[in-house]
Amino acid sequence: MRHNNMPKFSIATLVTDLAEYAKMQRSFREGGFTEPDCEFLTVDNTGTVQTSAYLGLNQMLEAAAGCYVLLCHQDVRLIEDGYDRLTCLLEELETHDPTWAVAGNAGGRGPGRIAICISDPHGESQHRGNLPAKVTALDENFMVVKREARVGFSRDLDGFHMYGADLCLVAQTLGYGSYVINFHLRHLSGGKISPEFLRSAAAFRKKWSRAFRPRWIQTTCTLTFVSGSCLSRWLPWLWNGSGKKFLLKFALPKDDFEREG
Repeated sequence: MRHNNMPKFSIATLVTDLAEYAKMQRSFREGGFTEPDCEFLTVDNTGTVQTSAYLGLNQMLEAAAGCYVLLCHQDVRLIEDGYDRLTCLLEELETHDPTWAVAGNAGGRGPGRIAICISDPHGESQHRGNLPAKVTALDENFMVVKREARVGFSRDLDGFHMYGADLCLVAQTLGYGSYVINFHLRHLSGGKISPEFLRSAAAFRKKWSRAFRPRWIQTTCTLTFVSGSCLSRWLPWLWNGSGKKFLLKFALPKDDFEREG
């Protein structure tokens, strides 16, 4: 819910180059993103000490006053779409799916399937998919976070890669959706696969594989098993039957359930 004294948009950026950021900010102001209806937030990464994207963007999400937080790379530029266009698209998305939490201009829908609306070094005016398109991950160059959804980035990941996918997984876990919308801008970088990217991707896989592992949950009044696999359909029955000792000895994660002697 928006109050009269709240800005509509908070525009948050990790800044490593002040001249580059000034051009981005000017582009947004020329596109209608001006005070007092908008605010600009930054994390200063111009020095040798770097704040990771996960930590820095979480800090700006916490500090943001706007109804929507735009997480932007410093090398994005508006072309024709601006404040009015984005406002209209978000209103349409709200009607389409009130449970959305994150939106962007490029993302993955499934193996080999992407949705995109962008100009970058890979091509001008790229457009794929019937937008808005629900996605499982978003490219980090431009993301819109609905502030009232209260989603954020993982505390136990760092670096500057895979955080768009991380944010979408957090949103999905909390019951929200992520979408690519038809908001066209220019991203000056095409991205690259670097050793740092591969390290971040490996850490991302390890964290979320661990987070989604099958497990027992003991509350004060019940014991329940949760899993994304069909195992969850029969394991409670097996637990109550003759297979209990086998499960305790061989099948249960040792750090999830205290083994009996």
